[in-house]
Amino acid sequence: MRIIVIGATGHIGTYLVPRLLAMGHEVVGVSRGQRDPYRGVTGWTGVERVTADRSQEDEASTFGKRIADLSPDVVIDLICFDLPSAQQIVEALDGRVQHFLHCGTLWVHGPSATMPTDETVPRTPFGDYGVKKAEIEAYLLDRARRSGFPATIVHPGHISGPGWTPINPAGHVDLTVFENLANGKPIQLPDQGLYTLHHVHADDVAQIFQRAVSHWSASVGEAFHAASPAALTLRGYAEAVASWFGHDAVIEYLPWEKWKADVSDEIAGLTWDHIAHSPCASIEKAKTRLGHQPRYTSPQAIREALAWLIREGKVKAPSLD
Repeated sequence: MRIIVIGATGHIGTYLVPRLLAMGHEVVGVSRGQRDPYRGVTGWTGVERVTADRSQEDEASTFGKRIADLSPDVVIDLICFDLPSAQQIVEALDGRVQHFLHCGTLWVHGPSATMPTDETVPRTPFGDYGVKKAEIEAYLLDRARRSGFPATIVHPGHISGPGWTPINPAGHVDLTVFENLANGKPIQLPDQGLYTLHHVHADDVAQIFQRAVSHWSASVGEAFHAASPAALTLRGYAEAVASWFGHDAVIEYLPWEKWKADVSDEIAGLTWDHIAHSPCASIEKAKTRLGHQPRYTSPQAIREALAWLIREGKVKAPSLD
């Protein structure tokens, strides 16, 4: 089949494109520039590259037609972030594709009420990102069930892997947290460190997209979580990282109001977004219906990302290779 991957050179696309090529598909990679994939160009031989600035073309109402004119059998949209953008591409592709797959987010769920959370739980999103992604999901599933538009949604957790900074044990992206844990220095965590994060390796997200394409009848009209087999608490995450460097984590626990007073507003905002969601997602649906077999636990995905950060000199710590 001829498969269009929108956002092909991003973290998920880096792993997804070689998977699709290995299955014998013809792949067209659409991206804003000619940047190479995160892991270089290994496995990308034969990919047709198309440059498109989606935001500009969405404003001109031409992006959907641009994609339709590429004559796809399947479209995998990894970079759609609001309802008007989704509506435009769906209208352009309706009746012209066999399958349309959208990349959502676990944050469509809002705060976790039951753990692990499965795909049937009612959506209670908060924050601009989660709310907009939930709107897209509701629209796509409605189109699938009312008019037969062949949509599938995949909801990743915190994407990790080489080339990408993982959410750290304090719920933000300041690399100092990793450096302190690696070098036996203390870190501070909010409250008792029992909030959860749910990472996923980008290749496991790519695997679910690949399997959804291969299992059309099981995936159309459905949403699937893409996460590691188990979430981590902030405390457990910090302890795991420290253990990789041969020592125990030195952790000070502070009440949230005290913790946020000691960091910038930006870091406090990022951490609040993560701990207020405290995702813990079930992936049983993807395993049962699609045959998904995750390759990475959360610690394995994070360790691979951290090893890359150390090799690149972005984190000052002993090698993990």
